Amino acid sequence: MESSSTYKHFFKSLFLTMIFVVCISFSYAQPALPQRTLTVTPTQAIQFGTFCVSGSGGTVTVGWDGNRTSSGNIVLLAMSPTAQPAIFEIKLCQGRHVNISFAATTTLTGGAGGSITLDIGPTEKGPNGSSFATNSDCNFITPLRVGGTLHIPGSAPPGTYTGSFDITFNQE
Repeated sequence: MESSSTYKHFFKSLFLTMIFVVCISFSYAQPALPQRTLTVTPTQAIQFGTFCVSGSGGTVTVGWDGNRTSSGNIVLLAMSPTAQPAIFEIKLCQGRHVNISFAATTTLTGGAGGSITLDIGPTEKGPNGSSFATNSDCNFITPLRVGGTLHIPGSAPPGTYTGSFDITFNQE
């Protein structure tokens, strides 16, 4: 009988030790780290709307807020397409910072020949080289609106001008 109670006591001690070890392993568990992947999706191209150029030309500016202005011999028309900033959607966990950088200018080319210069920026988060924190949690999208200024010479042929610009997004 003595040996039977010794085994019972041994198994009770072993069982309690196993439960204690399991509890310790759970108490030291760490939560999973949030994603660190930066995802950027362009959702809207910059549009300068319809305008007329005369004389020596001038500029057309679309701000990151969508406001459009002109200078020189440019007349803004209220026809389609309407002016709009470029929009990028950024997905990165809350509290992370994103640094944006881009070339200051790019050249757009026309279907009928000719070229015009586009000055890029500013953005709603600031000028080239700005850094900003992303919004909310890992599933929330932070929009970035980008404006620009067209420099149009009076000799530019009428028509549609196209081109592209690159923005680099780096997480900090």
